[in-house]
Amino acid sequence: MSDIDQEGRSEDPAGPFANLRDELEGLVTEAVDPSMSDLELRPTEDLVLAMNSQDALVPAAVRQVSDVIARAVDAIAARMRQGGRLVYLGAGTSGRIGVLDASECPPTFDIDPGLIIGVIAGGDVALRDSVESAEDDPSAGAADVARLDLGAHDILIGIAASGRTPYVVGALEEAVARGALTIALSCNAGSRIGALADIPIEVVVGPEFIAGSTRLKAGTAEKLVLNTLSTLTMVRLGKTFGNVMIDLRVSNDKLRARAERTLMSVTGRDAHDVGKALDEAGGSAKVAALMLLAGGTRADAERVLTAHEGSLRAALSDADAG
Repeated sequence: MSDIDQEGRSEDPAGPFANLRDELEGLVTEAVDPSMSDLELRPTEDLVLAMNSQDALVPAAVRQVSDVIARAVDAIAARMRQGGRLVYLGAGTSGRIGVLDASECPPTFDIDPGLIIGVIAGGDVALRDSVESAEDDPSAGAADVARLDLGAHDILIGIAASGRTPYVVGALEEAVARGALTIALSCNAGSRIGALADIPIEVVVGPEFIAGSTRLKAGTAEKLVLNTLSTLTMVRLGKTFGNVMIDLRVSNDKLRARAERTLMSVTGRDAHDVGKALDEAGGSAKVAALMLLAGGTRADAERVLTAHEGSLRAALSDADAG
């Protein structure tokens, strides 16, 4: 076949996507596991066990990069203490997982919704409906970062299982130019986004159960890492007391019951006392805890907590010393 079309233009006989095919060929997340070649012929219970065995590989892969994740937690907490925002950004499954983690932080840790932000390629409509073409536009990623006006105190976590998504690449480049802390989360070693970022987190989980379906092991790995980053950052910012969510604010019946149970456990006081303190504290379990354990008014408790960057343990140590 001739490589000249009817209008005289040269054509690549390999097709317009040859380079991209070659790029994907080198990614472990796109690899085909030959042990799964008879998948549809197996009994369903065998498939369940096989998929579960694959899923079980993910925590070990996350553990392999625990030192990098710890470095990221400390760096994020340092920026957020200075008023910085944490932004998750990705396309498709990666974007949805980022938005999920961001949306769960305000009710869990009583933080302003604008403090941890999830951004997905294609906008909020992409949370429900596939807008897969949005991931191919690096300028859209850069524009989304610019729209947030990221600065030196902010953090951008670019998430892409492949490590090469153009939308995420563009966003990271813009964030770097703005002086933000940049973290890249991918599931391929030596990723393009990892090379751009201050802190590359590369969780290599191997080929997927269904080749290329990175909503599986790669998606699970991303969720585990984001759980760790957000949760431990909040621990470092004083949002917990021991392993309980002390910094929660009552906004529905379940959270009221949880707050009362937490306060009864932490303070040793009965339901009547903790209920009264919780009302006086405006629904803040942390403020109520300090009032119950150290005495004083809501204003006193809020002032002491502010002086100790929100840490209940530090506030109580100060009260004991006094």
